[in-house]
Amino acid sequence: MTLDATAAGVFPIAPTPFHSDGRIDDASVDTLIAGYLKAGATGVTVLGIMGEAPKLEPDESLAIAARFIKGFGKLPVIVGVSAPGFAAMRALSRAVMDKGAAGVMIAPVPSLRTDDQITTYYRQAIEAIGTDIPFVIQDYPLTLSVQMTPGVIRQIVQENPSCVMLKHEDWPGLEKISTLRRSQAEGSLRPISILTGNGGLFLDFEMERGADGAMTGYAFPEMLVELVKLHKAGRRDDAHDLFDAHLPLVRYEQQQGVGLAVRKYVMMKRGLIASDAQRKPGAVLSGKAREEVDYLLQRLSRTGHAF
Repeated sequence: MTLDATAAGVFPIAPTPFHSDGRIDDASVDTLIAGYLKAGATGVTVLGIMGEAPKLEPDESLAIAARFIKGFGKLPVIVGVSAPGFAAMRALSRAVMDKGAAGVMIAPVPSLRTDDQITTYYRQAIEAIGTDIPFVIQDYPLTLSVQMTPGVIRQIVQENPSCVMLKHEDWPGLEKISTLRRSQAEGSLRPISILTGNGGLFLDFEMERGADGAMTGYAFPEMLVELVKLHKAGRRDDAHDLFDAHLPLVRYEQQQGVGLAVRKYVMMKRGLIASDAQRKPGAVLSGKAREEVDYLLQRLSRTGHAF
């Protein structure tokens, strides 16, 4: 399935499961795929920042992508191909598309500062991978330190017909969504899918501002799926009630440096993966932190929204 501007719903950002010795845990990849499908995911994104992509060898990256593509069947799989150089980006992009990926996601390199540098980077990246591959812009200034204005995003989209989606992770970013949707309504921006990240921290209002869904890695993908459904059904209060029940854990997951450790710990407790191990270097939760997460899970279970 090729990605296009109509993409919507929830594309979880998949973590890469590891054994405690750092080997990739293929069996947990399979249970993770099954969990995402059971949760109602409409697609999945692999080899993102939370997938520990920079810690993988090229053959490992391709193998993981291929396993998700096979496991998701006809549902779209987006593969993160961001790299310091275009040669590696091209090689992985072509390889995963040959395996059946729906498209690729490209993040800007952190050294970009001016609008011209950003738009030139994307122009050159697309020249490198080929204009036939659908791609997603990853806008994540909190981690990547690259500031993309709505005008820059509009220029990238208009200059590159193969751009079909924005992964929106600006913070604060609600006004950016509104601005882009207004540009689309006015005709200065062609239609594009907008999926949002940040662990779902602002998903309740991002949907109301015009997002098409979520592309993030919260440990309860069922919540993201249900929230999107409730919003589309016009059940605003129910959507916010569900979000409010999960907000303490969503917030705890958003801590810089340990967020992935929290997410993997919860996923392990839920049986989605066998181990919460990260490939080194990686943060390890303290005993106190695990107690706090367990407490939040207990409180969540009492709300009736823990799935």
